[in-house]
Amino acid sequence: MPHTVLLAEDDRAIRNALERALTLEGYRVTAVADGVEALAQAHRSRPDVLVLDVMMPGIDGLQVCRVLRAEGDSTPVLMLTALVETADRIAGLDAGADDYVVKPFDVEEVFARLRALLRRAAPAAPVPEPVREPVEEPKPDTSGRFVEAAGLRMDPQARRAWRGRRELELTRTEFELLELLIRNAGVVLDHSTIYDRIWGYDFGPGSKNLAVYVGYLRRKLDDPGAPQLIHTVRGVGYVLREG
Repeated sequence: MPHTVLLAEDDRAIRNALERALTLEGYRVTAVADGVEALAQAHRSRPDVLVLDVMMPGIDGLQVCRVLRAEGDSTPVLMLTALVETADRIAGLDAGADDYVVKPFDVEEVFARLRALLRRAAPAAPVPEPVREPVEEPKPDTSGRFVEAAGLRMDPQARRAWRGRRELELTRTEFELLELLIRNAGVVLDHSTIYDRIWGYDFGPGSKNLAVYVGYLRRKLDDPGAPQLIHTVRGVGYVLREG
């Protein structure tokens, strides 16, 4: 079955062109012109992914995203925006968006980001319980339900994370980024590796996508007076370590 896309864009030319391109790429597309229609359509028939323009009259893309997240809807959201300031991108992430594309955009980039979002949203295959001999002492499961490093603890199955006793409220992308850093604690991960593991696509040295997510994740992780956990290795990437 083809993936379903709900596209909300008030610019008719962009909406028609993107709808046509997505259809030719094999998606089943429902295109609407504003946020009110987008919410109504999302409630009628839940799509696999939403593509929302940020600036729409009435209810804009950010408001649509906030409403869906407040309702418990975790459908991946890709934002289309003409706003390029870091604060504008952070506003989109705060609203619950998973990724964004800056206008004017290359349609191939939209395709790549949609593929990455859909891969991450796909249900994981169940992991069978390890078989243990009854006469032996229980052995630690190296895959582990919990992942821990630098005072952080994660439960990947339940999608929960803590710093000390404080539970962290993370978006899907923030959770996956933090899990990658914890599993590689003390190892410097370069930008290309992180992009490939989290987004499935390297957006190149000019992209600020990773820096925005790292900055936002730091705001949620760091406690006043406590050491910073995510460190920047200039010109290379990022590493998780205490102190």
